[in-house]
Amino acid sequence: MALKIEQFMCRSDNFGILVHDTETGETALIDAPEERAILSAVERTGWRPTMILTTHHHPDHVEANLALKERFGLTITGPAAEADRIPGIDRTVSEGDTVSVGKQGATVIETPGHTAGHVSYHFAESGIVFTADTLFALGCGRLFECKPPVMLASLKKLAALPLETIVYCGHEYTETNARFALTVDPTNSALRERAKEISRLRSEGRPTLPTTVGREMATNPFLRWHDPVIRRNLGMEDASDEAVFAEIRKRKDIS
Repeated sequence: MALKIEQFMCRSDNFGILVHDTETGETALIDAPEERAILSAVERTGWRPTMILTTHHHPDHVEANLALKERFGLTITGPAAEADRIPGIDRTVSEGDTVSVGKQGATVIETPGHTAGHVSYHFAESGIVFTADTLFALGCGRLFECKPPVMLASLKKLAALPLETIVYCGHEYTETNARFALTVDPTNSALRERAKEISRLRSEGRPTLPTTVGREMATNPFLRWHDPVIRRNLGMEDASDEAVFAEIRKRKDIS
């Protein structure tokens, strides 16, 4: 049976996520941004979490770790490269390791860039990947701890997943990402239509996520470094993938 997902808002723009295996009843949290919002989601769904799958060490993703561990006795899994910065961590994981939520297994994909040890969790059987602050809808994370080629390599890993893979990200940044995307890819009709849809969803107070790998490949400039139109718009027709990606990221940083 497929996983059930409960996505909800935390803090100002973080997404909290509960992942529930209906066959066994086991439930995981993807990160722990805010205790109160998470407890409300647990009460609403009736899904008692037994684990947190941590993607990276930033406070807005681990703030509630210790409080939830005390309340539920859950275990905390996170990237080995950031273990010393993740409160309450019990198990460390690296590239290719497997974690399980009930009978549903996920492969750990190392996706550094935003932080040096960031990981994503890919539930291949259910066709879902949790990318936190590596890949956003129409964007990617800021490069706080790594250089552009490192993030580009991580994004290439995610772009290689099946196009129908459902993507859950860490933040509701899509509307501002869409405005920026149109500055580097203004003639992309799929992007223009998506920007209109995003504006409508946000005006109705609705989330813009999840997305899919295929949709991001068609509209997200951070996955379209190879596109000749974007390269022409940047005046970088013959530049390397790394140079094009770095220029797009630089422009977004100052937008």
